[in-house]
Amino acid sequence: MLTTAGKSDETTPDDHDPANATKKSATLTALLLGVIAFQLNASMVAPAVPEMARKLVSTPAMVGISQTLFFLVGGIAGIVLTRYSDHAGRRKILIYSLAVMSAGTVVAMLAPNVAILCAGRFLQGACGSVYQIVYLILRDILTPIQFGPALGLVTAISGGVGGADQFLGGMLSDHWGFRSIFFVILIVGIIAIALTMRYVPESTADSPGSMDWPGATALSAALIFVNLGVASGGSHGWASLPSVSLLGAALACFVTFWFIEKRRPHPLIRTAHLKSRQIWPIVATTLATLTGIFAAINFTIVVFSQDHRVGYGMSAAASALMFLSPSAAIGLLAAPVTGWLAPRVGWRVIMWSGLSLCIAALLVATNLLDHKWIVFAVFASLGVFYNGLALTTINGLGVILSPADAPGSLPGLNGACFQIGAGLGIAIVAPVVASGAYAGYQEAMWISVAFVVMALFASAWVRGATEHREEKI
Repeated sequence: MLTTAGKSDETTPDDHDPANATKKSATLTALLLGVIAFQLNASMVAPAVPEMARKLVSTPAMVGISQTLFFLVGGIAGIVLTRYSDHAGRRKILIYSLAVMSAGTVVAMLAPNVAILCAGRFLQGACGSVYQIVYLILRDILTPIQFGPALGLVTAISGGVGGADQFLGGMLSDHWGFRSIFFVILIVGIIAIALTMRYVPESTADSPGSMDWPGATALSAALIFVNLGVASGGSHGWASLPSVSLLGAALACFVTFWFIEKRRPHPLIRTAHLKSRQIWPIVATTLATLTGIFAAINFTIVVFSQDHRVGYGMSAAASALMFLSPSAAIGLLAAPVTGWLAPRVGWRVIMWSGLSLCIAALLVATNLLDHKWIVFAVFASLGVFYNGLALTTINGLGVILSPADAPGSLPGLNGACFQIGAGLGIAIVAPVVASGAYAGYQEAMWISVAFVVMALFASAWVRGATEHREEKI
């Protein structure tokens, strides 16, 4: 059972016990490998998108669908499995998720075409709840003062494993093909499963009742229709019959979900929580932030930098080393510092600062996209602004503001927005980038800027229990 809800900032004798410290270190190592296994699926594959398109006789836009599918399934898993872990146990769900992810990695590694690649990426998305479950476990086993830096370290990985993953992905793609990337991911996944089984303790929340499967089904269907509708709108026009039909179905599923939650004694997340400023501003901020920035970093600049006609004409490895690795490496340092600083300065203040600086950086890159070294400096700075300031505080608030009666609900919903936002961003910009024109790449960057502006606006509404929780943590 969870027993840490009432932890104070005071340390206990156990915190200085060498045996207890060693146990926490082993647990943290296992959890970090779990999130690394997931992150490699998200970031290590990015530099190989053009090569995957060539080897599978397809296009970057079609390969982008497999990326969108991965994040879509990850978002659904983030909502459903994180909340289910309140009932079934966090360790158990973490192990099962990593196991399904590993099976999907084998399918993707052996894929002869884009369709089978999509099937593999679908299965890999099952580990989409890993980050949120890890955050909850860390909150359970660490003191509030220890939680901030640990949160920052895990969050830093969400921007890339110190930049080494993107560079290694580019190197593997250039020399041994994209299948070698999935082989590396498979090895890390297997090791993560073994260490989790050995070192991670089981825990569940004192969550009343049973899992709200009807609500989970309705919300999952809504998210699927939203993604399909957005993808269709970007490809066929927002007024086309398929786009309108899919988005209408999404709205119907959201309404159904709302009424299910109002009538369930133990809902997936209470409608009262959804309406409060404790919940929706964080969810909206996360969704808009990821939709904007993830697509810019992991799709637009990757494809543009490897475009020999209007871009920089770089190799996959060089592209990753220049535009992906620096921000991830800087974020690995900036995020833990942010986690230490946020409880002292204010989580929201740092979040607003980070989003504002992200907007400024993206504006520079958009207007000077043909200046390679300026764009390099801009994307490197996102290691502080995005990976450090913005993501760490958004993740932290997602845990801090979670309702006491359903601790897995907001982290799950917030984590889903990470995955859905990442997938939506690619789905929106991919048809624009597919034109292959310089103006198309610039338009994709402007789309990213617009979404981050929306994120900053949504973040201004974060209120409710924030101040109270900040004092506690």
